[in-house]
Amino acid sequence: MRLRASVVFILAFVLWGLIAPASMASVFKTVLAGVTTNFGWLYLWVVLGLVVLALVLAFSPSGNLKLGGEDDEPAFSLGSWFAMLFAAGMGIGLVFWGVGEPLSHFGNPPPGITPRTPEAANAAMRYSFFHWGLHPWAVYSIVGLSIAFFQLRRGAPALVSAATSSLPWPWLRRLAPLIDILAIVATAFGVAASLGIGALQIGSGLHHVFGLPTGVVSQIGIIVVATLLFIGSAVSGVDRGVKWLSSANLLVALALALVVFVLGPTVALIDTFSTTLGAYLSEFVRMSLRTTPFTDSSWVGDWTVFYWAWWISWSPFVGLFIARVSRGRTIRQFVLGTVLAPTLAAALWFSIFGGTALWLEIFKGVPLAAAASADISTVLFHMFNALPLSMLMSAVATVLVLVFFVTSGDSATLVLGIMSRDGDPDPPARVKATWGALIAGIAISLLLSGGVEAVQTATIVFALPFAGVIVLMAIALWRGVREDWAVEQQRERALRRKLRALADQQK
Repeated sequence: MRLRASVVFILAFVLWGLIAPASMASVFKTVLAGVTTNFGWLYLWVVLGLVVLALVLAFSPSGNLKLGGEDDEPAFSLGSWFAMLFAAGMGIGLVFWGVGEPLSHFGNPPPGITPRTPEAANAAMRYSFFHWGLHPWAVYSIVGLSIAFFQLRRGAPALVSAATSSLPWPWLRRLAPLIDILAIVATAFGVAASLGIGALQIGSGLHHVFGLPTGVVSQIGIIVVATLLFIGSAVSGVDRGVKWLSSANLLVALALALVVFVLGPTVALIDTFSTTLGAYLSEFVRMSLRTTPFTDSSWVGDWTVFYWAWWISWSPFVGLFIARVSRGRTIRQFVLGTVLAPTLAAALWFSIFGGTALWLEIFKGVPLAAAASADISTVLFHMFNALPLSMLMSAVATVLVLVFFVTSGDSATLVLGIMSRDGDPDPPARVKATWGALIAGIAISLLLSGGVEAVQTATIVFALPFAGVIVLMAIALWRGVREDWAVEQQRERALRRKLRALADQQK
């Protein structure tokens, strides 16, 4: 049922976008206006609640609970584990937005800030940290931890509904197939959105390095070629394809960041990281709950609400994938590895790339903000033009996005196969190939119906119903952890009583 219903729905959407892209764009624009106006606050509160829950679980005594049996050891090294979750979680997005977002905020800052001023530059970096920091990774972490907890400790199938079905409400268990279908649809559209964005930047990179033409036809070609690559990688399995590609790409990303750090304004980048980190922490709560009820600005909806919806739509995919590779880790290790470590990595990335771009714009007069406004997919390469080794860095960045494209698609086809096959941990190759083709079809139909704007619209709309599912998963996780921790405490007390009794007998 899960496979058939979700495939039919997604296929109908793909055909709609291919046959009548203008109609689809119009409908989604109307729906988007209603969602952002009436439910933007919901996204803000839900995601902030997940941040709080993640930190409580990490630093409470129950964080010692292991995901799996007492003798289970992690199947992957810490480095490989982090590389896989990072590549699956937001690799494409960081490369695409690392330069583009700070420059966009600099030219069009949040309401109340004058554009193109030092205050706008500081706000640009602060909100970039905010949009890619604790909040998105907390969404991934809680969803992944919910799935991992009930799968690895309770023996439930690897499904989103496994967590919600543990709640003491019979009607909710009857909705399990619908919940899994919502997770599948949210995953398919969230991944397709990211792949559509990746195709735009790969096309810009190929044009910059090799002079190849840009446009819809070339973007469709990129999606088709990359889809064939990630389907081939998915068929090879997690232990080979995803693991190797993720680890290699993380090293490439680190090397590229190091080169920009050295060739760019190094001392200014260190100051940018320090200043922005302090501002991010001090403004954390205000940014987390900020709306603009007394202005007609759409800034919060265009940026924060879009991002929170994007993370929510990606969460069943990234969460289930992280759960699959996290057996043997404690809850504390899981949360610290999926929230704090990636947040620090994202902050460093934005400090290096966004900080360099703003420095070039402000102090060297390089018109990068105008380039970002004209076509955000090209601005990374415009920044490289202002630095030594321009063509080499552009080529490396293009390959980086392509490999992140492959690892994201690879992981997504595996996860969609698992969810649509009732939790089968090793879905058949034909199922993975089917999902790969459907994801590519969604990305193509979105690009045809409006490019990046259509991608953002679809993400926000389809994430809304899954936000309610995540709330249920968080409640189920909290209940489950408290129950298992109480059992562990009883066992420890019983063991201590036995040890005291043995000691008394020996006296």
